Amino acid sequence: MNFSKKNHEHKNKNVIDVSKKVILSVAVIAALGLTSCKNETKKETETTTTEMSKDMAMTDLSFGVRGNCGMCKSTIEKAANGVEGVASANWDVDKKKIDVSFDDTKTDAMAIHKAIAASGYDTEKVAGDEEAYDGLPGCCKYDHEMMMNQSGEEKSDDHSNHDH
Repeated sequence: MNFSKKNHEHKNKNVIDVSKKVILSVAVIAALGLTSCKNETKKETETTTTEMSKDMAMTDLSFGVRGNCGMCKSTIEKAANGVEGVASANWDVDKKKIDVSFDDTKTDAMAIHKAIAASGYDTEKVAGDEEAYDGLPGCCKYDHEMMMNQSGEEKSDDHSNHDH
């Protein structure tokens, strides 16, 4: 009988030990949860401040870039967005023009022109890299004489400035 009583006491001790561990675990998890919530709130405040200061230094720029299609659009925009400080870039297929927003404390217009040219596309200021141009898909091989930075209006062949 003594053996049975000892076993029962042992089981009760185990239940109490497990209960203590569960309570301790819950307390630790709650403390971590409260701590991480405080940090998240603090991070949001810092991010908002950073974004506000970025908006104040933004410069908008538009310039011509030669290209043909949606694949060109993707490559040109990727090249421009790859420049540190560029917030957005949107190339218009029809107008052959890119609109770029960038932080002028981190980059300048020429760096954006050079990045696009390095991907194989001519800009108003920098000729495209020939090796990169040769590697472009066939549909992206544009005419090096094509007009850039167009108004978007359909242009007819104007022969008024020369005789036939």
